[in-house]
Amino acid sequence: MLDKLEMFVALARERHFGRAAESLNIAQPTLSAGIKQLEEQLGVQLVHRGSRFGGLTPEGQSTLVWAKRILGDTRQLRDEMRISRHGLSGEVRMAVIPTAQTWAARLCTTFAGRHPNVRFTILSRNSREILQMLDDFEADAGISYLDNEPLGRVDTAALYEEDYILVCAKSSDFASQDRIAWASLNDAPLALLTPDMQNRRIIDHLFARNGVTPRIAIESNSIIALVASVASGRCVAVLPKHVAAFLSGGKDLSLVPLEGAGLSHTVGLLLPHRDPRTPVMAALLAEAQGLSDPD
Repeated sequence: MLDKLEMFVALARERHFGRAAESLNIAQPTLSAGIKQLEEQLGVQLVHRGSRFGGLTPEGQSTLVWAKRILGDTRQLRDEMRISRHGLSGEVRMAVIPTAQTWAARLCTTFAGRHPNVRFTILSRNSREILQMLDDFEADAGISYLDNEPLGRVDTAALYEEDYILVCAKSSDFASQDRIAWASLNDAPLALLTPDMQNRRIIDHLFARNGVTPRIAIESNSIIALVASVASGRCVAVLPKHVAAFLSGGKDLSLVPLEGAGLSHTVGLLLPHRDPRTPVMAALLAEAQGLSDPD
């Protein structure tokens, strides 16, 4: 039945028979037959059918909760048995906010150095997508903000405090200043993350606290695109210090401290709250706790 449950979860996620089949690398008729067999085994209709996917029935919604739980427990069981034979091994799927990518790489490479049989897949997602992926068993861990918006039922380990700095081209008038006031950005063309990113919501809040009406020159969900835009000299960006320092290295860019009504936020590891926790997740949590930024 496990393969049928995987088909059902994929269909609920994609809401389209063809895309669900493609995500599982199977033919669409195989998927349709699998869903039909699952319905027959459970004795209920799970999916509203017509010329296309019509959504889940009430019974389908209930089954989806159980299916995710069963598949998650099955994966955990397999990991436990593998570890009992070979030590810590397997794949960890980690969903990470764009501003924390350098810290994700630091955590994963440090962990992999201790446990070389563990492989990581790092996915860039916004904070809301990360929580949904953890809830849907599509990610094993996440890195996101811990103290700004509700997290739900997760376990956490703080990694660092996210503080903000102005990134500008060395040709910018801002570059010659030791520090600048937030209010000085009122007329500056800005490169910012898109509004679906929690970092953007934080920055917008800081603008409001300092009386800044932002003039947006470019929006992107990619930090690299923002830094490349700033390097052109046509705009400036407000970015977290860690990622700004990493991406500006070797480029004609200046990092200028901001003064005024500021605010920092804690970023850290998120794990679904599950008992028992797998040995790999327990070790990852301990690694994150030991890696926490002393600053």
